[in-house]
Amino acid sequence: MREASTGLLVELDPGSNVTDLLLEQHAKDPVHPLYSRKGPSGWADVTAQQFLDQVRALAKGLIAGGITPGETVAVMAGTRYEWTVVDFAIWFAGGVPVPIYETSSASQVEWILHDSGARRIFAENEDKCRLVQAVLDNSGLLGDTVLPVVRMEYDGAVPNLASLAAAGTGVGDAELERHRSAAGLDDVASLVYTSGTTGRPKGCEITHGNFALVAKNIVLFLPEILLQPRTRTLMFLPLAHVLARAVQVICLSAGSTVGHTASAKDLLEDLDSFKPTFLLVVPRIFEKIYAGASHKAALAGKERLFGSAAAVAVDYSKAQDAAARGTTPGPGLVLRAKHALFDRLFYPKLRQAFGGQVGYTVSGASPLGLHDAHFFRGAGIPVLEGYGLTETTAPCTANTPTRTKVGTVGIPVPGTTIRVADDGEILVKGIGVFKGYHNNAAANAEAFTDGFFRTGDLGSLDSDGFLSITGRKKDLLVTAGGKNVAPGPLEEKIREHELVLQAVVVGDGRPFVSALINLDPEGLENWCAARKVPVMSPAEASGNDLVRNELQRAVDMANALVSQAESIRSFAVLDADFTVESGHLTPSLKLKRAAVVRDFEAEINRIYG
Repeated sequence: MREASTGLLVELDPGSNVTDLLLEQHAKDPVHPLYSRKGPSGWADVTAQQFLDQVRALAKGLIAGGITPGETVAVMAGTRYEWTVVDFAIWFAGGVPVPIYETSSASQVEWILHDSGARRIFAENEDKCRLVQAVLDNSGLLGDTVLPVVRMEYDGAVPNLASLAAAGTGVGDAELERHRSAAGLDDVASLVYTSGTTGRPKGCEITHGNFALVAKNIVLFLPEILLQPRTRTLMFLPLAHVLARAVQVICLSAGSTVGHTASAKDLLEDLDSFKPTFLLVVPRIFEKIYAGASHKAALAGKERLFGSAAAVAVDYSKAQDAAARGTTPGPGLVLRAKHALFDRLFYPKLRQAFGGQVGYTVSGASPLGLHDAHFFRGAGIPVLEGYGLTETTAPCTANTPTRTKVGTVGIPVPGTTIRVADDGEILVKGIGVFKGYHNNAAANAEAFTDGFFRTGDLGSLDSDGFLSITGRKKDLLVTAGGKNVAPGPLEEKIREHELVLQAVVVGDGRPFVSALINLDPEGLENWCAARKVPVMSPAEASGNDLVRNELQRAVDMANALVSQAESIRSFAVLDADFTVESGHLTPSLKLKRAAVVRDFEAEINRIYG
């Protein structure tokens, strides 16, 4: 199959915009809890009425300050409730939010402010305000028209959210409504900048229609998740990422209660206390929870038991998947009996790591390994993998509770068509596809063909319309022998090992394929403890024969996926980590392959001698 579509389920008035979703929820039930905030005494609900009051007050403050419909407003903050209030307040005031990752460097902040034209800025706390102010003071690109930075974290300094809201008490409801209703579905709702894996970030013009139509249609597309009584989710992905932001709007449309946590160290505790019914998760979270469970079992002398439980979970999920594909009748009697035993003894403890109430998890932002997908599904934590980009307002395909094939990223979401071009590139047309790149006619000319957005990803569609991702067009390596190699599947398989934090496959123009591997300090510590060997640092482990033999096993498992010509012949263990701060990962934790190859050129050259 070369093309698959799913019909639109809901249409909207062209004159409406994303703020109407909040007004609809308020009209349904003003006391319904749309959000929940964590405080010293636990989680406290925020009703639709309370949230709407806060949004309106802040929007009036922006209007009193002179904001005009269509004006861009930058927001630099981590994931927190105030981010959501500011987002909707800007929309109610007729503005266009411009998210900036809290981890962004001064040069990135400068570029986004310059390119977007934002002269109003919200920053999370004193540190972020200081960074933004330094950019404003030192930049020759921004001029002197920038207004004072508004602090989102109230600590006595002004201007802050409270002082801004107080300044708007003289703005009438009629004026607020004029600003709120100024935009229609075709108007730009947000400028969201790409992660910059292949160069300078580009501003994607996401429209009100993109957000609102995706939200309304996804709710009906996933009723088993979103239309159940008292649905709850905990948001911990960066709200500067379009996926997290789109999911927040989807939750608003569904009436799901959303909590926020910005601290990775508090995540497990917050999951336990908040008890979400569904979660948006990135693959690294699954990897860490699996590694932690394996380590606990090893310390308790139950390593073999854990291995058996994991194998049964994977086999059970594979049997379910085969039944869904029509190739087998499903799990056999013996497998069902083993699964039932572990479902009493082991799997509930794993489910408790997610809060104990999660019915489904949705995995996005990067590919999820097959082993982890089957393991968690078999353990009673169904994983629905989806696919999307900033340019598609995130989800353009997804697996559903009733239509799932593990290893694929699902079928097109409503109002979306997926086409696979002759060269394997995935093309997308539909309600989530953005308006275009801001101030970038050249990029827009390259981005579209025949009305479809060119994703740059490679994939295939099966006979049922399920999409599989096979690689990134620009990531394809061509060896000196002319062999095309997709590095993604190899890297994903190697990363499944508890010792591995990141793996980067290289070999473009080289005689064979090789890999750069860096070690996970926590995984390394657990591995050493389980084998009763002295704990090593990543630097010590990089030359340790036991560690290298274990890594070779991981490489061998990856090589089993490909032909000999595509296999990894050698690898180097790096005494360095790939981080956002080092410039090797985007804020959404995607690998900047070109930066890695550039910065570790010496190590790559040593591999090839």
